[in-house]
Amino acid sequence: MPPSRKVQRTLASLLEQSAWYAALSDAARQRVLAQMLEAEVPAGRALCQEGDLPRHWYGAISGLLKWSVARADGRSATLGGLSAGSWFGEGTLLQGVPRSANIVALRPSRVALMPEATFMWLREHERPFTEFLLRQINERMQWFLGNFAALLLLDPDSNVARALAGLFHPWLHPGSDPRLEVTQEEIAHLSGVSRQRCHAALHRLAKAGLIEVAYGGITVIDLPGLRQRMQG
Repeated sequence: MPPSRKVQRTLASLLEQSAWYAALSDAARQRVLAQMLEAEVPAGRALCQEGDLPRHWYGAISGLLKWSVARADGRSATLGGLSAGSWFGEGTLLQGVPRSANIVALRPSRVALMPEATFMWLREHERPFTEFLLRQINERMQWFLGNFAALLLLDPDSNVARALAGLFHPWLHPGSDPRLEVTQEEIAHLSGVSRQRCHAALHRLAKAGLIEVAYGGITVIDLPGLRQRMQG
């Protein structure tokens, strides 16, 4: 059997697979398609930084980015990962305030950019888009609340399982590839545990048959099992 070819993700395919886009009127879809932009973000580069004025709503076409905050003394905290299919940045656009976090590419990434004017037009004229934003904000808030509780109540293995399963959230990250090109250090940041504890937890999860750990990344083998394990 010939090796399978990796699907080439495009701006058009991202839109076609996005729930909010499918719900728009024909005229609105045409307007969005005509006004969308695209950016390539090299690994290690920032798509946007803390303090930037919001100008776009973002959608991850391919690659992987991290959402983080940093302080002048060098300390930083990773708030989440942003994988293919993720849409993000609506909060600061709706508030009209400078961005409070950095979005940095963990590997070469391509990102769709919806201009602020297009975003606001959709919000005003397309009710399905507004309903999507409400669901999106609610899903993200619930996930953050769950993370806060998990850090207080769950063991390291469960927190690491939660960090990995979070990259496959069906609403926030609908296009994730089972092969995650992330470092163990990044997973440690996402899970809120030390790098040493993360390393040990990943190998226990691998021994349980839930994931496969290899050089350069992690492959999720049993996502339902991983979601069950994140409950503690």
